[in-house]
Amino acid sequence: MREIRIAAAQFEHKNADTEYNLSRIHQLTATAVEQDAEIVSFHECSLHGYSFTQTFDKEQLLDLAEPLDDSASLNSLINISREFDRPITAGLFERDGDQVFNTYVFVTKTGILARFRKLHAFVNPHLSSGEEFVVFEWSGCKFGMLICYDNNLPENVRMTTLLGADVIFMPHVTGCLPSVMPGRGTVDPKLWKNREHDPVRLRQEFDGPKGRGWLMRWLPARAYENGVYAVFTNPVGLDDGEVRNGQSMILDPFGEVIAECRQLGDDVVTAICTPEKIEQSGGRRYIRARRPELYGKMTESTGEQPTTEPGWNLKYKSNS
Repeated sequence: MREIRIAAAQFEHKNADTEYNLSRIHQLTATAVEQDAEIVSFHECSLHGYSFTQTFDKEQLLDLAEPLDDSASLNSLINISREFDRPITAGLFERDGDQVFNTYVFVTKTGILARFRKLHAFVNPHLSSGEEFVVFEWSGCKFGMLICYDNNLPENVRMTTLLGADVIFMPHVTGCLPSVMPGRGTVDPKLWKNREHDPVRLRQEFDGPKGRGWLMRWLPARAYENGVYAVFTNPVGLDDGEVRNGQSMILDPFGEVIAECRQLGDDVVTAICTPEKIEQSGGRRYIRARRPELYGKMTESTGEQPTTEPGWNLKYKSNS
């Protein structure tokens, strides 16, 4: 890996409004370029929006999704990459035949360099889950991608690291969810709408156990235990009536936050990622100390289908 400067962005997306969402991606990419960023990263399903699809039937989901080889919004994203001569990472719903995937792409001015399909899709029962890890190289660096829930399973981050990733993009739509976990829960949308007049109360909610406090329970551990840079992106503001806390950030291989969005609104931050920290990290020492011959139980089939369950109730109800 070489030294590289990466940007993590956040913005308030609009449901199914790719034109608007692309306009925010364009503006934030311009700002990131002013900060000398070499790559600009955006959140899960940042082109289409996300949570509003919980109640979609299969046809609605298929109508929203786009095939990657004929996607107007993806072509626009590539054009933005071409305009600024910077790779961009962003998410969308991908249509492939009669299947729909929650997909994340790394695009350059010449097209899609890498595509990753979420391994643990759950927001809608008609979504299909991906079947493979993705690690790729660009400009002397190796990158991986894992979407939201994928990062909650330590095995996924470890596998991505073992396949060679030094930097892992971790796009999310999360935070301030109606969880049963103590201290967590939703944020009153009135606080978001009144943020300019009373920023303190909203900041307290975002920084507490509903938002940043929850992230700090596990996100630094993923970077630390694997000795990787983690690029966490998350929307901010209203998402299908609920408030998301943003706080997009970049963590180093020691699990330290080296850059974080602190605006109560659209924002982008940039950090320098260096190879020295990877080489010095405890996570890389722990990987070298592993004893795989003892871990057979971890890969045994239970004979049951995996079940991806969030810690809150989904809105979808089957009509059948």
